[in-house]
Amino acid sequence: MERLEKLYLAMIEYDKEAPDRIQHLAKVHSFARLIGLSEGIDEKQLYILETAAYTHDIGIKPSYEKYGHCKGPYQEKEGVEPAKKMLGELRFEEDVIDRVCWLIAHHHTYTDVDGMDYQILLEADFLVNLFENGDDRETIEAAYKKIFKTETGKHICKTMFGI
Repeated sequence: MERLEKLYLAMIEYDKEAPDRIQHLAKVHSFARLIGLSEGIDEKQLYILETAAYTHDIGIKPSYEKYGHCKGPYQEKEGVEPAKKMLGELRFEEDVIDRVCWLIAHHHTYTDVDGMDYQILLEADFLVNLFENGDDRETIEAAYKKIFKTETGKHICKTMFGI
């Protein structure tokens, strides 16, 4: 079994009894992979993107345990250590672990986007969150204008939400 499949199963186990989080990471990964492939990012960047898509919300669980909620900044802060541990145990390369942990620590920060992996992760997470949150048209249009930069992400957002 490949590392990404092992990671997927590890994240399902990590988020056991939280089907909403498992469904979320599956959907974010699916959109991230589709956008990454459609935008032609290289193999290494796609690998990092997929790894980050599976793990981006790994900080939710420790945030709830530590603070009683999981607001974005707490997810960013608390997600790095469990991600580092899990990815290390699964023998991901150090440079991949470093970048994925950086992406986890910034996935609720929407300024100074550094790299296509970061941009695509934001777009994939937004596509899923806009739907899961039941956001209204005004919120969706604002997110479209502020967040979406890739042609594929823009197309999916416009098509999915009819904007």
